Amino acid sequence: MQRHFFRFAAGIAATLALVVPAGAETLGDALVAAYRNSNLLEQNRAVLRAADEDAAQAVATLRPVIAATAQTVRREPAQPGQDNLTSQIALSAEITLYAGGQNRLALEAAKEAVLATRESLIDVEQQVLLGAVQAFMEVIRAGEFVALRDNNIRVVSEQLQAARDRFEVGEVTRTDVSLAEARLALARANLAVAQGDLQVAREAYRAATGRFPGALQAPGRLPATADSLASAKAIAAERHPRIREAQRLVTVSELNIARARGGLLPTVDLSAQIGRDSDGEDASSIGLFARQTLYAGGRLSSVLRQAEAGRDRSRAGLLQTAVQIEQGVGEAWASALVTSAQIAAGQEQVRAAQLAFEGVREEAALGARTTLDVLDAEQELLDARANLIQAQTQRAVASYRLLSAMGLLTADHLRLGVPTYDPAAHYNAVQGAPVVRVSPQGERLDHVLRSLGRDSGQ
Repeated sequence: MQRHFFRFAAGIAATLALVVPAGAETLGDALVAAYRNSNLLEQNRAVLRAADEDAAQAVATLRPVIAATAQTVRREPAQPGQDNLTSQIALSAEITLYAGGQNRLALEAAKEAVLATRESLIDVEQQVLLGAVQAFMEVIRAGEFVALRDNNIRVVSEQLQAARDRFEVGEVTRTDVSLAEARLALARANLAVAQGDLQVAREAYRAATGRFPGALQAPGRLPATADSLASAKAIAAERHPRIREAQRLVTVSELNIARARGGLLPTVDLSAQIGRDSDGEDASSIGLFARQTLYAGGRLSSVLRQAEAGRDRSRAGLLQTAVQIEQGVGEAWASALVTSAQIAAGQEQVRAAQLAFEGVREEAALGARTTLDVLDAEQELLDARANLIQAQTQRAVASYRLLSAMGLLTADHLRLGVPTYDPAAHYNAVQGAPVVRVSPQGERLDHVLRSLGRDSGQ
């Protein structure tokens, strides 16, 4: 059963009553629209670009700082016959030669933080695409329910007319007519609810994809996932972006401990200056400065203890994330199996309920069944069809949720054929801490963002 389930699953479209016109939107179209139009993705891409700049700023700490200064000083009290104003211009440079490795470690930590943020962006991408799947399937489900409720009104209306005709000739009582009228009123109320649900689903679809849905084509195939639960969990442990992010954060915390220890070591700076005053006198200097903190009120020890606590927190966070991901895979796997079984049972239920309804209706025409019997049989058929539609919707969502739990619900893995955002493009543009605002790499990034319908703002 599992092998059949987790290979390509077909047949959902054949069981849906909705006739899909040519050119209808597919689930792939919805996923592409969600990827292109997601403000959440754009927000987190900007977060990643900001993290890239942290790495660039860490690079800058390894370089000299060059500054130009100019000053004018008035001496007080003023001396008669003397120029009381003195001016000076100077050019200075300063570089840290040694800081206990703190600057180098800060750069490594910033790089790891960038990689962690990239994984976070992938996780957001999964959320966006799963939201599009849910919105797409909910529109289909709501549309099917509207069609189902509309057909229910037609069938109950026929039964009401038949009851009235039989009442006119004295075959049934006024009670039978009233029962049919009550069921018709209920059917109309249910149709109104279904239409409202469809409108809500359309709004959710627009929020997920950036546009209202047209005619939607039910997915005929579901994505391949894994052959077994153990395999799915193994893939998730290796590929899920939340686990990878947590691993990177552990590395960052360990680097922060090394940085805190470096703060206990001396620092050595080299500085040079050249200048000229208002009298035309040149002056220059070069100096080597060493500094060792002997006492800082316990702050340095506190920073180290804080970094060690941060490491413990990140390690525990990694373990907890792994537990949550494994739980999510197990739940998604179980949901997929359950909904697959529900579809098989639902199809049999619909077949049996259809035969029962037709039989009861024929028996009622011969006087062997009451109007209430016919209405009850029709209601059972309606419920069976509704349950089947619900199971089909949940089955499709469960399949993509399992893919997300495994860490594979991405535009690249699904091969959506849409230009994808390259998280390394901006990093490559700024990793050398350029002094220019726009670089050739940045221009290439702008080109990619424009293909996604976005602008980097550079």
